[in-house]
Amino acid sequence: MRADRLVAILLLLQQRGQVTCAEVAEELEVSERTARRDLDALSVAGIPVYAVQGRGGGWRLAGGGRTDLSGLTAEEARALFQVAGPHAAATAEVKAALRKLVRALPEPLRERALAASDAVLVEPAPWGGGQEVARPPLLDRVQQAVVDREQLRARYVDRTGVETERELAPLGIVAKGRSWYLLAQTDKGRRTLRIDRLQAVEPTGERAERPADFDLAAEWSAVRERVDDLRTPVRASGTIARSHLPYLAAMLGTRLAVSADDGGDRVHIEVRGHGTESLAAELAGFAEVLVVDEPDALRAQLARVGAALTAAYGAPTGSGRSTPSR
Repeated sequence: MRADRLVAILLLLQQRGQVTCAEVAEELEVSERTARRDLDALSVAGIPVYAVQGRGGGWRLAGGGRTDLSGLTAEEARALFQVAGPHAAATAEVKAALRKLVRALPEPLRERALAASDAVLVEPAPWGGGQEVARPPLLDRVQQAVVDREQLRARYVDRTGVETERELAPLGIVAKGRSWYLLAQTDKGRRTLRIDRLQAVEPTGERAERPADFDLAAEWSAVRERVDDLRTPVRASGTIARSHLPYLAAMLGTRLAVSADDGGDRVHIEVRGHGTESLAAELAGFAEVLVVDEPDALRAQLARVGAALTAAYGAPTGSGRSTPSR
């Protein structure tokens, strides 16, 4: 997990004073490219980490090799926890590392550091495309409100084009594929808003109370399941030859899940689709290696596709080759 690496790099810098990308890569068992990207991320985020060029160069913590992490400023601490990711979604090892770092921070910085760690969740897999995350213009202001636990007055345009003004108690931010979402409490309950549809935001000066049991990762998981149900309502189950599972996974992405695997030649799977006809069209090319057990409607549609293909491309007659009717 990236959060684990970022904290580990910072602690490694404190211990050694200076490290190279090769040393970080060897210590964390990652590629040098990954190590360089993580070091760059820390530097860009405002952490006092900088590169020394030339012979004997490497990466250092500003202020000397034995820089105490308690010397981080409020903004530097907040930036670190934001790039490290949501504390609630971290593994036990990551949480332990973050707790150590929190204890090294001065008391006034601890609350905001923890708030920043729970402010943003990044989920690279997009809903349907492969584009990278683009930052909406108001993202920084919204993120600040999440960290500072401050309510917002916002103008928002929904997907139908209707503009409304809302009072929001921001709870967390999620980057999903190319879109950014704000999870917030409103007078109509908890809502998920597209940040790029926010036209204006203004802090009200009132505190936004965040439930003590709020878990950004768990809350987003529930949102994602609801969206997936709406986007891909057709569910199917069956088995596929293990040798062809990677090809089906490459085509369906997150719409494919392995439901059972006993190590044999065939794997039990579940797939989701936007509609019966579209899902049948996607699966038809795997007819020789895929068996759909249910639903019956999908099996019937696959039979119709098979019959149409047989009628159009059946065995040649005579010396000629069958040609689809036009």
